Amino acid sequence: MMVTLDQLQLAIPHALDGVTLDGVGDKISGKVRDSYALGDKRILITTDRISAFDRVLGLIPYKGQVLNQLSLWWFEQTRDIVANHVIDAPDVNVTVAREAVSLPVEVVVRGHLTGVTSTSMWTMYANGERTPYGITLPDGMKKNDRLPKPVITPTTKAADGGHDERLTRDDIIDQQIVPTALWEQIEQVALALFARGQQLSHEAGLILVDTKYEFGTINGQLTLIDEIHTPDSSRYWVKLSYADSPINPEHFDKEYLRLWFAERGYKGEGIPPVMPDEFIAQVAHRYIRAYEQLTKRAFVMGDMPIAERIKKNMQAYFER
Repeated sequence: MMVTLDQLQLAIPHALDGVTLDGVGDKISGKVRDSYALGDKRILITTDRISAFDRVLGLIPYKGQVLNQLSLWWFEQTRDIVANHVIDAPDVNVTVAREAVSLPVEVVVRGHLTGVTSTSMWTMYANGERTPYGITLPDGMKKNDRLPKPVITPTTKAADGGHDERLTRDDIIDQQIVPTALWEQIEQVALALFARGQQLSHEAGLILVDTKYEFGTINGQLTLIDEIHTPDSSRYWVKLSYADSPINPEHFDKEYLRLWFAERGYKGEGIPPVMPDEFIAQVAHRYIRAYEQLTKRAFVMGDMPIAERIKKNMQAYFER
């Protein structure tokens, strides 16, 4: 990989915290993305903000570019399974998407018993729960064990500052959070997306451990939105490291950052510890390595300053 840790440390002061586009309406800021609604389209700008434990914890240089470009790659690899919202990508940090009616459930698919958050299956299992999310698990499983088959463990979508709450399939159907027929379609599509993700990750020397999908509808059609199989929404392990050390495999994902905070006693409450520059560069390095290993493409750092570049590229897009 051409991008070095030294380059990444130098880029830290220039990481993208946000960008404001003039003349395109009100900006909506999520944990990671800034967006603008333009009629039947939405502009999605992926920043370098990083969140964990439902909190924004800092900036990771080039992370936004990795997420945007890797999502675009995965959307292309899975377009035969389900429609997605992508229209165009005028900048390496920007996707122009079709506006969708977002569904109120995050669809988490898990292939292994792992995690450190309060909603992770391993946390619940380690605390003695044997039917997390309504899914029966046997006694005697260890952290990071492969599940007999991938399972769907949905959660609510928390407002900013809140925590996602777990749901079961029965909750969704009984309360009609999502109409039954649509939820059954989502289950089928989510498992097919995960299988494709596992297959392509395996070919790249990685294990897709678990992931989160967000769905919406466009003209009544189920559509995959937001992002797909990125190091933010997914957990990746290096296949060889998992074979050597199942309890402590090498991570190519945000779990590396979650563990750093958890080891320092932080799990979302109070004031988080400050990440040193060396660690920030290591996190960025893992994001870039994941992109390169999955896509088999060299990562090309976008020009800086990022906000000004995005404004220039978006102006050119609007003038087409």
